[in-house]
Amino acid sequence: MKKIIYTLILVVLLFPTTALADTHVVSESASLKTKSSNHSDKYDEYDERPLILKNFLNRYNSPIADYSQVLVSTADKYNIDWKLVTAIAGVESTFGKRIPLNSYNAYGWANGNYYFTSWEDSIEIVTKALREKYYDRGANTVNKIAPIYAPPSSTWTWKVNYFMNEIKDPLVQFDL
Repeated sequence: MKKIIYTLILVVLLFPTTALADTHVVSESASLKTKSSNHSDKYDEYDERPLILKNFLNRYNSPIADYSQVLVSTADKYNIDWKLVTAIAGVESTFGKRIPLNSYNAYGWANGNYYFTSWEDSIEIVTKALREKYYDRGANTVNKIAPIYAPPSSTWTWKVNYFMNEIKDPLVQFDL
C-alpha cells in the first residue's frame, strides 16, 4: 500500500496539471513529439497529437474526428494551442454534432449563423481568426478570449478549459 501511495505522489510531482482556469495560457502550441528509430538508426519525429485528438473526438462520436490532423496542423500554422479550437467546438456544438445542417459551424461562429464550405474551411477560418483577432490583440488565454468570443456567458471559460484539460497525452493517463 505504501508503494502505491509513494508512486502516486511521484506521478503527481512529475506530471503536474493546471488546476486553475486562470493560469491556462493558450498562446503556444504544445508539442507531443517522440523520436522513433528506423532501420538506418536515424530518428524521425512522430507527432502524437492528431492521434490523441482523434481518439478523444471518437469518444464523443464527433464528425470532426477525421479532421484531427487538420486541427493540429492549422493550430501549429497559426501558433495557437492545438486543443483550443476543438475545446470551443465541444462547448458550442458538442464537437460538431449539433450544428445547422451543412454549416460545418461547430464553433458557434456568428452565433451559429455562419455557413462554412467544409470542415477544413471552418478549421482554417476559425483558427486564423483566433490568431489575428484574439491572440495578436492580447487575448491569449481562455479567460481573455471568453468575453470577446462568448459574451455574456459566465460558464464558457470553465467549459473550454475543461475540454482542453480532457485532451491529454495518453502517457500521462492511467487507471488506478
